[in-house]
Amino acid sequence: MAIPDFQSLMLPVLKLASDGLDHLSRDARERLSEEFGLTDEEQREPLLSGQSRFYNRILWALHHLKMAGLIASSGRGTFHITEQGLAVLGEPPARIDLRFLSQFPEYKDRRGARREEGKPETSAPAISIVATPMELVEAGYKQLREALVEEVLQQVRSSSWQLLEHLVVALLLAMGYGAREDSGVVLGKSGDGGVDGVINEDALGLDAIYLQAKRQEATVGRPQVQAFVGSLEGRHANKGVFITTSDFTREAREYLRHIPRAVRLINGPRLAELMVEYGVGVSVEKTLTLKRLDADYFLDPDAM
Repeated sequence: MAIPDFQSLMLPVLKLASDGLDHLSRDARERLSEEFGLTDEEQREPLLSGQSRFYNRILWALHHLKMAGLIASSGRGTFHITEQGLAVLGEPPARIDLRFLSQFPEYKDRRGARREEGKPETSAPAISIVATPMELVEAGYKQLREALVEEVLQQVRSSSWQLLEHLVVALLLAMGYGAREDSGVVLGKSGDGGVDGVINEDALGLDAIYLQAKRQEATVGRPQVQAFVGSLEGRHANKGVFITTSDFTREAREYLRHIPRAVRLINGPRLAELMVEYGVGVSVEKTLTLKRLDADYFLDPDAM
């Protein structure tokens, strides 16, 4: 099943604590994963920060329950139910969410203190919130990245074929191929047989990756790929990369499964993704640093 959102976890978390004992947040993760029937893969699904998405949602459910006074912290990473929480479970609601918690004055006070002074409170949209703040950051990052990838692709498609030949060599070098920074060579008009560049993987050039770059709108078919493989054979080369700003046909991809040489195909969208990932043709506009509480610092009396 899908990983439950953090509001859907609030009531199960409160019920888990109904025994009045202290509970570890990591134990809640194990108990709730069983209750919701999550697979190992769903339990481990990471955010960009590396933290488990499911565990992050549990922590935010605990955070809001604590703000409403339904649970309290028993120490680092532990929580227990309060009298107010037990009262809620005395007549358990069908669901606990942000709108339900807004009935508690302490919750409204704590939430209101975080809003800008004079900004009206709008509780209606709160019930539709399913993402944690970290997930909202992640979603925003992905949206910006996707827009950048599309912008890079359109720029590459509108640039000259000469620039494409240079950037694919620069990309392979940025990806770690080549013995040195000057291991990549753009052959340009001097190349023949459909080879536009070469990456020397060792200092003596005994092992090399040959490149072909096609700036075109039409999909690249098997004949063009087969011709590129033929040019590798003529050079007694075993490695090649064919890059196009468009795409490859199914027949072209299928053909490569039956040849002994290591040939990789990179279409336009994948080319743009790799350029963004390895910093070719893009630059850093702003770096955001997300910080979190260092609980260990406050446990060490010598830290001050």
